[in-house]
Amino acid sequence: MSLAEHVRTLGRGPGRSRSLTQDEARDAMQRMLAGDAAPQAEGALLMLLRMKGETADEIAGFAAAAQAAGPAFPPVDLDWPSYGAGRTRGAPWFLLSAQLVARAGHRVLLHGWNGSDPKVRQGLRAAGIGIASDPDAVARLLERDNIAYLPLEDAHPALYRLLALRDVLGLRSCANTVGRMLNPAGAAASVQGVFHPSYRDLQADAAARLGWQALSVIKGGGGEFERHPAKDIAVFGLRNGTRWEQSLAARCDVPRRLSDTETDLAQALSGAELPGFETEIVIGTAALALDTLGHPAPAALAAELWSHRPRHLAA
Repeated sequence: MSLAEHVRTLGRGPGRSRSLTQDEARDAMQRMLAGDAAPQAEGALLMLLRMKGETADEIAGFAAAAQAAGPAFPPVDLDWPSYGAGRTRGAPWFLLSAQLVARAGHRVLLHGWNGSDPKVRQGLRAAGIGIASDPDAVARLLERDNIAYLPLEDAHPALYRLLALRDVLGLRSCANTVGRMLNPAGAAASVQGVFHPSYRDLQADAAARLGWQALSVIKGGGGEFERHPAKDIAVFGLRNGTRWEQSLAARCDVPRRLSDTETDLAQALSGAELPGFETEIVIGTAALALDTLGHPAPAALAAELWSHRPRHLAA
């Protein structure tokens, strides 16, 4: 089956078109990642999917193909994708949350691409998180720090090429969602942020089809897995491989946006006390990640880890 046949399946018109099955989606993604498809067909398929809206079967098929086409990485406990564009995000406090999870003894792999927004890549050094360009470098960082960041352009150039078609097509495509679902090291647990609430259900259902065990998806700051401490939030995902949802109450009563923060990551690790709002971002986000990993008292553990954090990483 060629990619053109998948385009016809999606674009035959009212009453005749349909969504792709999981197997068809996997085949379509395999062809695009291998470079076997005409660029016109790639653009047509991606935009037809955008107009229609992706299904869980389609996202699961795309993600399975993308993971299979990438290199093998050392095992990790928690997959943490970062693909937000950053328009509504301030400093990437979630990086400090990921560090807390690593200090709890879990191996954490962050991966992603954030378009033209430099905040995440610039924040990695302040957070003490090393950047790896290949599996060997990931293994070294995990052995040393329990945490590593993997740029998508290095980890999976073929998927990065599809994601970067946004600059050509002028619109986001399902490649952004596939990046969030990539899980390059095949972790049993993942935490994901989305910008549009409808994707919480979509990604949770796709994860169930892929056989994942634990997942938490929230509408987070700038589309990242970063909890707003002054808002009630809805969490979608999986626990023990079964669909799961939970509502969490606000952690504080401060009417602020996540972008309205008073300090930065370097200051947070220089010895100065972090303001309460920013502290609650870090602890609340880490607590939800620890909950995803199955800790019985995640909020207390996150607070303890934060109170004993090193103060010299940004030096």
